[in-house]
Order: sequence, then C-alpha cells, then structure tokens
Amino acid sequence: MTETIKLSVKDWSPDDQPREKLLLKGVQALSNTELLAIIIGSGSRDENVIELSQRILQSAGNQINQLGKWSIEQLMQFKGIGEAKAISVMSALELGKRRKAEEVWHREQIRCSRDIYFCFYPILCDLPHEEFWILLLNRANKIIDKVKISQGGVSTTVVDARMVYKEALQRLTTSVILCHNHPSGRAQPSTDDDRITMRISTGLRCLDMSLQDHLILCDGSYYSYSDEGRLLNEN
Repeated sequence: MTETIKLSVKDWSPDDQPREKLLLKGVQALSNTELLAIIIGSGSRDENVIELSQRILQSAGNQINQLGKWSIEQLMQFKGIGEAKAISVMSALELGKRRKAEEVWHREQIRCSRDIYFCFYPILCDLPHEEFWILLLNRANKIIDKVKISQGGVSTTVVDARMVYKEALQRLTTSVILCHNHPSGRAQPSTDDDRITMRISTGLRCLDMSLQDHLILCDGSYYSYSDEGRLLNEN
C-alpha cells in the first residue's frame, strides 16, 4: 500500500503560501481563507492551516459577517483551534468592525440615514440583546458624542427619556439621533418603538432641540423614521 504524504503549507511553492503571497502580491490578492490562515498561523496533525480555515469558513456559510458573531467557545470546537487562536481570530474581526466605525466618526457630517447605520453597525450588529444609543450633533450636524442609554433583553429594552435629555443638555447638543438594534432580524418598529420616538421628539422640541432620526438596526438592514416621514416637523 502506498502511503499518502500530507504536505504542510510550508512545503508549498512560495507563491502559494499565504504570508509569502501577501508580501509578493499585496494583501488584496489573498482570499478570505488565506487571510484567516495567516491569523490562525498553523493547523493540526490532520489538516494544514488552509484546510482548517476552509472548514471554519464553510461552517460559517462562507460569510465573514457570520464568523464575527461566533464566540470563543464556538471557534474552539474546531480541532487545531485553542483559546489563543480563537482570541486572535475574534480580535482581528473586531478590528475590522472598528475600522468601519472610525470612517464615519472622521466624516464632517451625518448626511443621511446610511451614515447613521454605518456608525452604529459595528457596535450593534452582533449583539444577542437590545441596546439603545443616542448620537449627539451640533448645529453643523457634526458628531459631538455617542452614548449608550440602556441595555435590555432579546426583544426589548427600557428607555428613560430623561437620560436622553440629560446627555443632550450636558453636551450643548442641537439635535439628537436615536438608534437601537433588533436581534430578531426584523427592522420594523414596534408600538413601543413608536411611543418612545414620539415622546423623545416632543421632549426635545421643548428644550429647543430636534430629533433628526431614529434608526432600528438589524444585520444588513435598517428602518429610518426620518426616511419614512414619521418624525414631527421641526417648525
């Protein structure tokens, strides 16, 4: 019987090894599997790091976004992935999300609902529970700060409108944007969402401020009260 010899990635041609390929052709030339392989570093006795990376991505539906939702424990279910490697993978994915968020923070203004979505997506997209945040803007629509108001369960979170007014007044805010997530995946607002939106909008008007939008964020989609024409007129 002929024995099958399994080559490690180090035995491959330099053009095919992920690290060397990156140096020769640039990071854009690498596939998701090769990028993940560089992060993981090595495979196991049964499979090389490329095969391991392929198996992990296939289990995540070949979606980096889905992989970003996994826990350390889920990653460690794969043979060849210990705690250190799982932490490295999660850290790399988190850096990617934060980079996207910084692109929005460094813009001059919030120009549309999509800007709000990109601002909060890295924060809220992978959460299994609801969180309610506010974005505070000055007169030029530039971001002053973002503040988490509350954290709830899978399907609801309690929002104290007074906390919104307090944060807005302390930072001399001109306008406010509300944002919370729906872990269920349905962006459609609930009756409670409508109620708190109108309550905060009315309260801000009494303080000579305005509510610019309330965004309900899901994975890959969102609902904007402003886009739907459901906010009180400013005048």
